[in-house]
Amino acid sequence: MTQADYWQGQRVIITAGANGIGLAIARAMHARGAKLWIGDIAEGDLAAAKAELPGTRTMVCDVAVASDCEALVSAAVADMGGLDILVNNAGIAGPAARVEEIAAADWERCFAVNVHGQFYMANLAIPHLKKNPSGSIICMASVAGKYAFGLRSPYAASKAAVISLMRALSVELGPHQIRVNAIAPGVVSGDRIRRVFTDRAATRGISYEEMEAIALKAVSMKTMVEPEEIADLVLYLAGPSGRPITGQVMQICGGLEYTE
Repeated sequence: MTQADYWQGQRVIITAGANGIGLAIARAMHARGAKLWIGDIAEGDLAAAKAELPGTRTMVCDVAVASDCEALVSAAVADMGGLDILVNNAGIAGPAARVEEIAAADWERCFAVNVHGQFYMANLAIPHLKKNPSGSIICMASVAGKYAFGLRSPYAASKAAVISLMRALSVELGPHQIRVNAIAPGVVSGDRIRRVFTDRAATRGISYEEMEAIALKAVSMKTMVEPEEIADLVLYLAGPSGRPITGQVMQICGGLEYTE
């Protein structure tokens, strides 16, 4: 089966798919003929994505709310007649501060979105994925889940949890021919990293430009990753060429050498 044949009619749910990395993934899959349902909290971005990607269905969904996830999966499966791929992309940066300065509510919100949301979506999607001869779950993690990231403890800890969840799911779902992998991006260009660098710069008492230079100094290629490059990796892992790949953390970071 060719790549082109494979993607025609693939039934996909993407969380946080209306902007950034999620939208890049949606664009790539839509261009290849996949059927898409996108969940996101940003109604305006959802409307724009729906207009850009004809045939795509959308729903407001906060993945930290189990009932929102249930509504998204139920509507998507009923509309598409099943499910082949879940892209668990939704996540938030969380606070950029020292542990003793972080409010409990901010810590809990970071885990609610980044970890609980991935559990809710997988929990609901798996029974439908099991009905297929093959399936795929992509869990969006981060290099922060593998390295020591000061001033980002909620985000780093939550992404480490995502990696552990992925590994457990890959063992459970392997016998059902369902692949489960995590993608660990490094510094990804876009509005989100600009917000992160702004917060971290303020915490350190330095300029935005200094913060960006510090981050890229740790990257061998001295450049950010583009969302479209992450989308290409998702296509590979969820496509026919990625059939024997499961339980892996695929780092896409330009060669992260150390953390500041």
